[in-house]
Amino acid sequence: MNRSGTYVNQPTNYKAFIPNPLPPHPALILEGELSEKLAKASTLLARLDGMAYTLPNTHLFIYMYGKKEALLSSQIEGTQATLEDIFEFESGTPIKNEGDVTEVINYIKALDYGIERLETLPLSLRLIKELHAIILSQKSDISKPPGEFRRSQNWIGAPGSTLKDAIFVPPPPHEALKAMGDLEKYLHTQSPLPELVNCALMHYQFETIHPFLDGNGRVGRLLVTFYLYWKGVLEKPLLYLSYYFKKNRQEYYDRLRMVSETGNYEQWIKFFLEGIIKTSESAIATTKNILNLQEKDQRKLYTHTSSIIAVQLLDHLFYVPILSVQTVQQVLKISYPSANKLIADFIKIGIVKEVTGKKRDKRYAYSAYLDILSEGTQPL
Repeated sequence: MNRSGTYVNQPTNYKAFIPNPLPPHPALILEGELSEKLAKASTLLARLDGMAYTLPNTHLFIYMYGKKEALLSSQIEGTQATLEDIFEFESGTPIKNEGDVTEVINYIKALDYGIERLETLPLSLRLIKELHAIILSQKSDISKPPGEFRRSQNWIGAPGSTLKDAIFVPPPPHEALKAMGDLEKYLHTQSPLPELVNCALMHYQFETIHPFLDGNGRVGRLLVTFYLYWKGVLEKPLLYLSYYFKKNRQEYYDRLRMVSETGNYEQWIKFFLEGIIKTSESAIATTKNILNLQEKDQRKLYTHTSSIIAVQLLDHLFYVPILSVQTVQQVLKISYPSANKLIADFIKIGIVKEVTGKKRDKRYAYSAYLDILSEGTQPL
């Protein structure tokens, strides 16, 4: 037995890992480099959260980061959708990989649902199951029911692996249910540990229990943001770690497994805090770049036109950066010729460009904005 749990022989001749309840014993050692990372992560997170109050449209940035998080988290699980696919799909354009895009859309729905639900319901097993049901709502495999904890053994390994040669075997169903109950109790316990450390512990514990047959990674990454929002560490849900986890995918898995193998929580927490540092720095820089772009293109508009409709179109492009003349006509409630002229003006002053190369069914993209958003969003 180690600090994090025990590998236990099961009746059908395999070993499953049974995690110990949180917090770790012996207690965590939050000293030296780990302490420094904790201080830096806390400072940057507070700075990011404070930026929300200086933004002209906070909802826009939450909306934008939510989409990107949904895409990145889904890509870690193998989804091949791109950011452009998401915007194309939302604009009504038929796309080839609709299944992959639907998975991302479901994640966005779960994110929106969870933020609203936390106003009336604490972070709990009930909410976790509700989120899972939304994320997997399009799955047709009846053996993996959405919103239900598993009733059979699962395992982690290479394609085609079995229980006996798996890389990691989570606790069997009855033990997983008990462990999730213990995790819920811990979430509602007054812990003396810093909330960022508790968040790291919560994420490790959830992924180790692996309570669902599918979707554990996506739900677990979503819980990071929800935990910090629920605990008041973030006033606005602006921090998402999936890009960091995607970029360091193998290390992410290795460090989680190292806790189970050796009981070394500190190395995992250090990695997690580094993710908060880098993600906060990136989010702050991205936010500044978008604000600068917004200001620059507003100046372009004011130089060439005083039309309020043109300003409304620019604002809309920050929500839907790929659109058609018909979309502009519908959104702004103007005639087709007026919409067509407006798009032509936006092309002329360098805000949008045509991206299909077709004579019909043309689409126009706010490329400068997409370039800022698209960092790290190419499929694995």
